[in-house]
Amino acid sequence: MIKVLVADDHPVVREGLKQILAEAQDIEVTAEAKDGYEILDKMRNQEFDVIVLDITMPGLMGLDVLKQLKSEKPELAVLILSMHPEEQYAIRVLRAGASGYLTKASAPTKLTEAIRKLYGGGKYVSSSLAERLADELGGDLTKLPHETLSDREYQVMCLIASGKTVTQIADQLALSVKTVSTYRSRILEKMRMKTNAELTHYAIEYQLVH
Repeated sequence: MIKVLVADDHPVVREGLKQILAEAQDIEVTAEAKDGYEILDKMRNQEFDVIVLDITMPGLMGLDVLKQLKSEKPELAVLILSMHPEEQYAIRVLRAGASGYLTKASAPTKLTEAIRKLYGGGKYVSSSLAERLADELGGDLTKLPHETLSDREYQVMCLIASGKTVTQIADQLALSVKTVSTYRSRILEKMRMKTNAELTHYAIEYQLVH
């Protein structure tokens, strides 16, 4: 039996995922979590084969949770489930140690298959993402400006573009306002932009925010 932890801050989403997996004879959801701290707590006290992790959660962001999970249990398979299109986070989370990436829109038809693949030691990505990864490994991919940002810079950029103030971002990421302001300056410099409005326009154009 494949033991799964389902992590999402919306109870309705967790319920939906459990219903999808209830139809599989070989998969059992043995725990669920609503935020990053709860995930880490349960991971330390229970054994799981696969963790299904939402990338955008309150408190500890999904990317931070992923890095923490992989540093404590490198062999643990993590499937990132996200409402965001692959362009936004997929390559980043795979680099950070995730074994697969699935959009929430694909979950009803692909979730069971993805979990089985991860349990068997494989990786799960869509064919279009596999192609993009192959291009990147081959060095053929010209990096877009947002792909030059560090994970934390990228996180801050997405939050700025979604309308959050520097103070709100500082609270959400447990950083000081000064640190967030420094990140903002660095992001604008790397992106060759001058204002938050330019960042927002760029993020919308590349479907990095909704």
